[in-house]
Amino acid sequence: MDISNCNLYDLSKYDYHLPEELIAQSPAEPRDSSRLLVLHRNSGEINHAVFRDLPSYLREGDVIVLNNTKVMAARLFGKKEGGTAEIEVLLLCPLSHDNLAWEALVRPGKRVKPGRKVVFPGGEKIEIAESLPSGTRRVLFEQGTDPFKMMETYGRVPLPPYIRSTDAEPDRYQTIFAERLGSAAAPTAGLHFTPKLLDELERKGVKIAHVTLHVGIGTFKPIAAKDVRQHKMHAEFCSLPDETAKLINETKRKGGKIVAVGTTVVRTLETMVDDMGAAISGSGWTQKFIYPGYTFRIIDALITNFHLPKSTLMLLVSAFAGYENIMNAYQEAIKLRYRFYSFGDAMLII
Repeated sequence: MDISNCNLYDLSKYDYHLPEELIAQSPAEPRDSSRLLVLHRNSGEINHAVFRDLPSYLREGDVIVLNNTKVMAARLFGKKEGGTAEIEVLLLCPLSHDNLAWEALVRPGKRVKPGRKVVFPGGEKIEIAESLPSGTRRVLFEQGTDPFKMMETYGRVPLPPYIRSTDAEPDRYQTIFAERLGSAAAPTAGLHFTPKLLDELERKGVKIAHVTLHVGIGTFKPIAAKDVRQHKMHAEFCSLPDETAKLINETKRKGGKIVAVGTTVVRTLETMVDDMGAAISGSGWTQKFIYPGYTFRIIDALITNFHLPKSTLMLLVSAFAGYENIMNAYQEAIKLRYRFYSFGDAMLII
């Protein structure tokens, strides 16, 4: 896409007005009953379906790639040592091999100066250390403390701030294929899948593959720069197994399509690729930031939810489908009262 004469690096281009009542506060039941907007990126044509219709848009020999990360019960609530003020520590990712140092968000951070401690219900203490460049904090657990056990015992799964209340069970913010614990937020495009739907896809000859990207604040960090090229993504850990890389490369040689389920899968696949456009296995940290002008090397189709205005996710889908196509599709979705964001409806870009 030639954007040399456009101004698609201007953050304001990715704004839109969403009526508040279209922000989904609870998920569709059953999972695959959510609506599905189908956007044909070459023509801009839009069709409307239900998510369980997905197999009719795919062919034998295609591959669907899922993110198998699992959301941690990462919200911990304690009291400032020697005081009564409640402090929330939202754990994001470990910073040490012994899992005693973590990157975290601390609220209210101004109440906890470096060196102060927060005491939790089981008597555990976390020292709040220095601020990090991303605006987060480094926090330190005491020797002998198991942060994962603390989360399992009295942690809460973090929900996005725009979900004010929900009657949904905690597992509804997990995909049915979540198995690798490590995310601070769910890869929400995967929430629409059911075991029955995955079975139907496999019976059609569509293969299922997995990658891992542990979602941190990088996916949701607001873009502050007016020129989107100045934005820096937060590093997130990702992994592409050898069997997934082999399947992707074999599928592309045979002319099959690689269908990414969610922007986290896109960023993983487009990180783990060589100069010849082949998927490569391995793991590491990615700061891949995709915006219009990017040349995709791996993916052929994308399943995604509807994203916040002026977000890195809006830029990614605009890069894949085309800016005008995305803005038109979003206006169509608003007009037809689609449900937006994490618990909302889905879009298939083919």
